[in-house]
Amino acid sequence: MTPPPDGAAEFLFIGNATLLIRYGALTLLTDPNFLHRGQYAYLGKGLMSRRLTEPALAASDIPSDLDAVVLSHLHGDHWDRVARRRLDHSLPIITTPHASRRLQGVHGFSRATGLPTWHDQVLVKDHSQVRVTALPGRHAPGRWQKLLPPVMGSLLDFGAPGQPPRLRVYITGDTLMFPGIHEIARRYPEVHLAVVHLGGTRLPGGLIVTMDALQGAGLVKAVRPERVLPVHYDDYAAFSSPLSAFLEESRSPDFPSAVVHCARGEHVTVNAQGVLATP
Repeated sequence: MTPPPDGAAEFLFIGNATLLIRYGALTLLTDPNFLHRGQYAYLGKGLMSRRLTEPALAASDIPSDLDAVVLSHLHGDHWDRVARRRLDHSLPIITTPHASRRLQGVHGFSRATGLPTWHDQVLVKDHSQVRVTALPGRHAPGRWQKLLPPVMGSLLDFGAPGQPPRLRVYITGDTLMFPGIHEIARRYPEVHLAVVHLGGTRLPGGLIVTMDALQGAGLVKAVRPERVLPVHYDDYAAFSSPLSAFLEESRSPDFPSAVVHCARGEHVTVNAQGVLATP
């Protein structure tokens, strides 16, 4: 398979929050979710949600040279039973300390690494490097956080070993707007692409536990990435805020970023200067 152009990353949107990312010799998978339309994702505490869409790839289609999984948290629509059964148990998984303990102790993924917030792990292959830094996220407000597993955002700094990063990607994870987002903006004032988890996931009783369109726009205005790629929308019955609502917010005159359009099953290639290729 031909690698992306020098300094660029190629993103394949598989569905929900699942992306296959290629940079140079490196291949990463985010939040693997391969359930089919009509199947249920189990979210713990008796919660579940029905999938409304088909993933663009099956687990068996994932390249055999996959280098690592970046997992925002341990929820059934981000790490499902298909991924648990079908992915190589020796695969490196970069995730939260909570998820790494369960993945190692219960599921047998021996190379799951838990990163505390602001800590990082570096992956190198040939002349390509990515530094994955765990960023703060908050999956629910106040005392409701105890219902849901801890979540992290991820900063992916792509480049060559020993050199400054050439491409910086922020993946929000399933978070709400909270003060930690402004701390991310302060520490990392230059983000080339933000992958924003949306959907306005609604629990029974009406509690919203992922960003809806308005909160997603608020995050973009706080972090001010050059471009934004929306994901985690319209895939599950628990989602209450469609992609169309976020796109409407993005048309506001004070929206600071260009929206990268990438439907399920499509590719987009991005470098620090802009979008190189779309379907």
